[in-house]
Amino acid sequence: MDIWTKEKRSDVMSKIRGKNTKPEMILRSQLFRQGFRFRVHQKDLPGKPDIVFPKYKTVIFVHGCFWHFHNNCREGRIPSTNSKYWDQKLTKNKIRDQENIKSLRKNNWRVIVVWECQIEKNINKTMMNVMRKISELIILLLYLHFGKYCLFPILQITIGIVLICLIT
Repeated sequence: MDIWTKEKRSDVMSKIRGKNTKPEMILRSQLFRQGFRFRVHQKDLPGKPDIVFPKYKTVIFVHGCFWHFHNNCREGRIPSTNSKYWDQKLTKNKIRDQENIKSLRKNNWRVIVVWECQIEKNINKTMMNVMRKISELIILLLYLHFGKYCLFPILQITIGIVLICLIT
Protein backbone atom coordinates (compact mmCIF):
# COMPACT_ATOMS: atom_id res chain seq x y z
CA MET A 1 0.00 0.00 0.00
CA ASP A 2 1.32 3.41 -0.97
CA ILE A 3 1.63 6.05 1.73
CA TRP A 4 0.46 8.80 -0.66
CA THR A 5 -2.65 9.37 -2.73
CA LYS A 6 -2.46 8.74 -6.48
CA GLU A 7 -2.37 12.49 -7.13
CA LYS A 8 0.46 13.07 -4.65
CA ARG A 9 2.44 10.08 -6.02
CA SER A 10 1.96 11.40 -9.56
CA ASP A 11 3.19 14.84 -8.50
CA VAL A 12 6.27 13.39 -6.77
CA MET A 13 7.15 11.13 -9.73
CA SER A 14 6.75 13.99 -12.23
CA LYS A 15 9.49 15.95 -10.45
CA ILE A 16 12.12 13.24 -10.91
CA ARG A 17 14.80 14.44 -13.29
CA GLY A 18 15.91 12.52 -16.35
CA LYS A 19 19.15 14.40 -16.84
CA ASN A 20 21.54 16.53 -14.80
CA THR A 21 20.89 14.31 -11.80
CA LYS A 22 22.97 14.69 -8.64
CA PRO A 23 25.15 11.59 -9.34
CA GLU A 24 25.70 12.76 -12.92
CA MET A 25 26.67 16.26 -11.79
CA ILE A 26 29.11 14.86 -9.21
CA LEU A 27 30.84 12.68 -11.82
CA ARG A 28 30.93 15.49 -14.39
CA SER A 29 32.41 17.86 -11.82
CA GLN A 30 35.13 15.35 -10.92
CA LEU A 31 35.99 14.68 -14.57
CA PHE A 32 36.11 18.40 -15.35
CA ARG A 33 38.35 18.97 -12.33
CA GLN A 34 40.72 16.32 -13.72
CA GLY A 35 41.00 18.27 -16.96
CA PHE A 36 38.63 16.26 -19.14
CA ARG A 37 36.39 18.10 -21.53
CA PHE A 38 33.27 16.46 -22.81
CA ARG A 39 29.79 16.94 -24.17
CA VAL A 40 26.59 16.04 -22.38
CA HIS A 41 23.37 14.40 -23.54
CA GLN A 42 24.40 14.17 -27.18
CA LYS A 43 21.07 13.67 -28.95
CA ASP A 44 22.46 12.08 -32.10
CA LEU A 45 23.78 9.05 -30.18
CA PRO A 46 21.60 6.13 -29.05
CA GLY A 47 20.35 6.64 -25.51
CA LYS A 48 21.58 10.26 -25.34
CA PRO A 49 24.61 9.38 -23.18
CA ASP A 50 25.14 11.50 -20.07
CA ILE A 51 28.82 12.20 -20.82
CA VAL A 52 30.44 12.00 -24.26
CA PHE A 53 34.14 12.14 -25.13
CA PRO A 54 34.04 12.54 -28.94
CA LYS A 55 37.85 12.61 -29.12
CA TYR A 56 38.06 9.14 -27.54
CA LYS A 57 34.79 7.89 -29.05
CA THR A 58 33.70 7.02 -25.52
CA VAL A 59 30.47 7.59 -23.64
CA ILE A 60 29.49 7.32 -19.99
CA PHE A 61 25.99 6.52 -18.81
CA VAL A 62 25.25 7.46 -15.21
CA HIS A 63 22.41 5.11 -14.36
CA GLY A 64 20.05 5.61 -11.46
CA CYS A 65 19.72 2.29 -9.64
CA PHE A 66 15.91 2.37 -9.51
CA TRP A 67 15.12 3.55 -13.03
CA HIS A 68 17.67 1.28 -14.69
CA PHE A 69 16.86 -1.75 -12.50
CA HIS A 70 20.34 -2.28 -11.02
CA ASN A 71 20.87 -5.93 -10.06
CA ASN A 72 22.00 -6.69 -6.50
CA CYS A 73 21.30 -3.15 -5.37
CA ARG A 74 18.88 -2.16 -2.63
CA GLU A 75 17.47 0.66 -4.77
CA GLY A 76 17.15 -1.49 -7.88
CA ARG A 77 14.12 -3.44 -6.79
CA ILE A 78 10.49 -3.40 -7.81
CA PRO A 79 8.19 -1.42 -5.50
CA SER A 80 5.54 -3.43 -3.69
CA THR A 81 2.81 -1.03 -4.85
CA ASN A 82 1.60 -1.60 -8.42
CA SER A 83 4.40 -4.15 -8.85
CA LYS A 84 3.15 -5.53 -12.19
CA TYR A 85 3.37 -2.06 -13.79
CA TRP A 86 6.82 -1.38 -12.32
CA ASP A 87 8.16 -4.78 -13.33
CA GLN A 88 7.14 -4.16 -16.96
CA LYS A 89 8.36 -0.54 -16.92
CA LEU A 90 11.77 -1.25 -15.39
CA THR A 91 12.31 -4.36 -17.52
CA LYS A 92 11.62 -2.27 -20.65
CA ASN A 93 14.10 0.35 -19.41
CA LYS A 94 16.76 -2.32 -18.92
CA ILE A 95 16.15 -3.80 -22.39
CA ARG A 96 16.29 -0.31 -23.93
CA ASP A 97 19.60 0.37 -22.15
CA GLN A 98 21.06 -2.89 -23.49
CA GLU A 99 19.93 -2.05 -27.03
CA ASN A 100 21.44 1.45 -26.82
CA ILE A 101 24.76 0.06 -25.58
CA LYS A 102 24.76 -2.61 -28.29
CA SER A 103 24.06 0.03 -30.96
CA LEU A 104 26.84 2.29 -29.69
CA ARG A 105 29.35 -0.58 -29.62
CA LYS A 106 28.30 -1.61 -33.11
CA ASN A 107 29.29 1.92 -34.21
CA ASN A 108 32.69 1.56 -32.48
CA TRP A 109 31.85 3.63 -29.41
CA ARG A 110 33.26 2.54 -26.08
CA VAL A 111 30.69 2.49 -23.31
CA ILE A 112 31.20 2.96 -19.58
CA VAL A 113 28.26 2.52 -17.20
CA VAL A 114 28.47 4.08 -13.75
CA TRP A 115 25.75 3.34 -11.20
CA GLU A 116 24.28 5.88 -8.79
CA CYS A 117 25.12 3.64 -5.81
CA GLN A 118 28.80 3.48 -6.85
CA ILE A 119 29.03 7.28 -6.83
CA GLU A 120 27.20 7.59 -3.52
CA LYS A 121 29.20 4.80 -1.86
CA ASN A 122 32.70 5.88 -2.88
CA ILE A 123 33.23 8.65 -5.45
CA ASN A 124 37.03 8.29 -5.25
CA LYS A 125 36.95 4.58 -6.09
CA THR A 126 34.42 5.24 -8.86
CA MET A 127 36.62 7.99 -10.30
CA MET A 128 39.66 5.70 -10.20
CA ASN A 129 37.71 3.04 -12.11
CA VAL A 130 36.49 5.56 -14.70
CA MET A 131 39.98 7.05 -15.05
CA ARG A 132 41.48 3.56 -15.45
CA LYS A 133 39.02 2.75 -18.23
CA ILE A 134 39.64 6.08 -19.97
CA SER A 135 43.43 5.65 -19.63
CA GLU A 136 43.18 2.19 -21.21
CA LEU A 137 41.35 3.81 -24.12
CA ILE A 138 43.98 6.54 -24.43
CA ILE A 139 46.75 3.91 -24.52
CA LEU A 140 44.80 1.97 -27.15
CA LEU A 141 44.36 5.10 -29.26
CA LEU A 142 48.06 5.93 -28.91
CA TYR A 143 48.91 2.38 -29.95
CA LEU A 144 46.64 2.66 -32.98
CA HIS A 145 48.24 6.01 -33.84
CA PHE A 146 51.89 5.20 -33.15
CA GLY A 147 51.78 1.45 -33.79
CA LYS A 148 54.46 -0.77 -32.32
CA TYR A 149 56.37 2.20 -30.85
CA CYS A 150 53.69 2.49 -28.18
CA LEU A 151 54.77 -0.91 -26.86
CA PHE A 152 58.14 0.45 -25.73
CA PRO A 153 58.28 0.40 -21.91
CA ILE A 154 59.56 3.98 -21.71
CA LEU A 155 56.52 5.22 -23.65
CA GLN A 156 54.19 3.18 -21.44
CA ILE A 157 55.85 4.62 -18.33
CA THR A 158 55.52 8.15 -19.72
CA ILE A 159 51.84 7.58 -20.49
CA GLY A 160 51.35 6.15 -16.99
CA ILE A 161 52.99 9.19 -15.37
CA VAL A 162 50.82 11.56 -17.39
CA LEU A 163 47.69 9.65 -16.39
CA ILE A 164 48.70 9.58 -12.72
CA CYS A 165 49.18 13.36 -12.88
CA LEU A 166 45.69 13.68 -14.34
CA ILE A 167 44.19 11.54 -11.58
CA THR A 168 45.87 13.28 -8.63
